Amino acid sequence: MNIDLRSDTVTKPSKAMLDAMMQAKVGDDVFREDPTVNTLESKVAKMFGKEQALFFPSGTMANQTALKLHTNPGDQVICDKYAHIYNYESGGASFNSGISCKLIDGNRGMFTAKQVEEAINPDAYYYSKTSLVEIENTTNKGGGACWDFDEIKKIKAVCENNNLGFHLDGARLWNALVVKNENTKQYGEIFDTISVCLSKGMGCPVGSVLVGNSEIMNDAIRIRKIFGGNMRQAGYLAAAGLYALENNIDRLKEDHKKAIEIGKELTKLSIVKIVEPIETNIIIFELNDDVDEKDFVQKLTKNNIHIISMGSGKLRMVTHLDYTDIMHEKLINELRTYDFVV
Repeated sequence: MNIDLRSDTVTKPSKAMLDAMMQAKVGDDVFREDPTVNTLESKVAKMFGKEQALFFPSGTMANQTALKLHTNPGDQVICDKYAHIYNYESGGASFNSGISCKLIDGNRGMFTAKQVEEAINPDAYYYSKTSLVEIENTTNKGGGACWDFDEIKKIKAVCENNNLGFHLDGARLWNALVVKNENTKQYGEIFDTISVCLSKGMGCPVGSVLVGNSEIMNDAIRIRKIFGGNMRQAGYLAAAGLYALENNIDRLKEDHKKAIEIGKELTKLSIVKIVEPIETNIIIFELNDDVDEKDFVQKLTKNNIHIISMGSGKLRMVTHLDYTDIMHEKLINELRTYDFVV
């Protein structure tokens, strides 16, 4: 039995999802003639109360398009030091849009409205122009942490007072909605643009969607083309997204429950220094300083349990829909009984 907890992107489409994909009606999406893509985009736009949505092959491309829509070369985006757009998008902010990031030293990937105010550059020609604030919910490097919606509203007020755009990297927003009992319309009312991922936790093989109102989204398809993201009969992929939205959101609760249970077992291990707070499906923990991280990971791998290192001594596990109850029982048993003295 192979237990892969490196990410919630390692899942494979279920039989029901594959059936939905094979039954999809398709057309050439470059001509905007793929009916299933059009249905997905309309559905997601309506969910968030936005005028337009656009289907992308990846969350990175959706985020990079949003940055391009909000900024001009030389501008600056305010984000957390843990932000995906800064850490995990290959320097795309500077490469694609010619912008820099003003990094906030937040708490588990989250910051306050006051910190945003303090990060805005003065209105002088020799400063980079601050034009956008970006947040990530849930926070990946923050261990799947969920933002306080009241703080998000305060940040929105700062954006409005300073004429700044507001973008949400909602790659795992679905997890936050389930935990916090919030809804998509709430977020649509706050943010100018939102990217949501369908291949993280939702079980799809490919795909993200960017939403916003017409004024800011009008050039999104042009930028997607520039980035090489236009697809032809993409309805087969969009059908997976439609299936996931209809069937795979509520079940995220199961992933969250398993993650919390794993965290409890990790705290009992004498070699574990700290397990960060667990709210959703991400478990981040650190080993004691005298424990060899590579040896620890290697011992797990030999037992067909796969996790990843995030650097700076942090290890990560992520639960997902292909992580079954049987796998969960095996992992818990391994943590309870295996000799991790290394």
